Amino acid sequence: MKNQWLEFYKGIVKVRTSGRGIERFINMLTRDGISVWNVKSHGTQVLTFEMKLEDAKKLRIYARKSECKIEFIKRKGLPFMQKRMLKNSGFLIGAIGFILVIFVLSNMVWGIEIKGANPATEYKMMKQLKEIGVKKGKLQFFIDTPEGIQRHLTNSIEEITWVGVELKGTTYHLQVVEKNEPEKPEYVSPQNLVAKKKGTIVGMFVEEGLPVVKINDFVKPGDLLVSGEMGNDVKVETVAAKGEVFAETWYKSDVSYPLKKTSQVYTGNEKIKHSLNFDLFRLPIWGFGKIGFEQYEVEENEKKFKFLKWELPISYVEKTYRESEQMTKVYDHKEAIEEAKKLARNKIKNDLGENVEIKGENVLHQAVDNGKVTLSIHFQIIENIAEGQPIIQGDTE
Repeated sequence: MKNQWLEFYKGIVKVRTSGRGIERFINMLTRDGISVWNVKSHGTQVLTFEMKLEDAKKLRIYARKSECKIEFIKRKGLPFMQKRMLKNSGFLIGAIGFILVIFVLSNMVWGIEIKGANPATEYKMMKQLKEIGVKKGKLQFFIDTPEGIQRHLTNSIEEITWVGVELKGTTYHLQVVEKNEPEKPEYVSPQNLVAKKKGTIVGMFVEEGLPVVKINDFVKPGDLLVSGEMGNDVKVETVAAKGEVFAETWYKSDVSYPLKKTSQVYTGNEKIKHSLNFDLFRLPIWGFGKIGFEQYEVEENEKKFKFLKWELPISYVEKTYRESEQMTKVYDHKEAIEEAKKLARNKIKNDLGENVEIKGENVLHQAVDNGKVTLSIHFQIIENIAEGQPIIQGDTE
């Protein structure tokens, strides 16, 4: 037949007919427009053929007229497949449910291991983890990234210096370094403390050694500040001089700052799109429609699906589109000078360290040219100028 696929969709039955009037039976069906095909003879009084399911109900009328017996020996097509599927639906639903349960369990958090923390710190960490949703039984898709967890714990708990967060399978492993961890004593060979730059002494704190300078003394690079040789003419003991010697030093800094500054800022508006990412395509599941922002920044967070210990080629992707805009701020001369001074102070502290103290500053020169302010600033700094210099034993006699 030309339309066998269409008949398969509607349903097909295979019929076996027997009796003396089988030829008359087939002729009556053909004459009345009932299609039969694959007609096969199995002896003089037995035939098999196939026909439409919708015509099968009419067969018994023709069978009685031709004194034939009919028997439905095979059924095929979509209607019968649906019946079989419904009959076996319990097994199918159970199999799908079992796979779904294993899939969900494979993507849950089943363990949190913390190493390197004392019980009190561990308790605080577990409390913070629960606040951000990291707990047993929680789906991993709704938990922040390991980097985000690490950042939150470091900022929230004062007792820890560093924490490493790693997700292995269904368990989070956290390695902690606490601030109060005792430092290993470092051996220092006998040494003096000498000046590493010129300055005027304003204060000192000596742990070990003999101070040889006083307040208001002016020193140059290499001058002895604290001696590691202690004792008298009879006996001299060499030690590792330790301490800090603070001096007033001087620096010159040249900086410039624009009178007009353009920067990119967030407006607070954002749109989030969720999707499933397969190897060949991405399927959106939430957050449809256009972004609606002319300028925006994109942050993408991707989490892989797992099945038992295997990582599947499917991932859940969350994309956050944050609207941004250009903001231009115009400074007058006074404001630009103040911003330039702040920039110079930050530069000094970045170069010398946050522990230095800026005692005073004096603008030596300022100019406005090509849309920017240029300053030359002289700084008075209080800093530790002491550095170690090893004592060579042959020189101490």
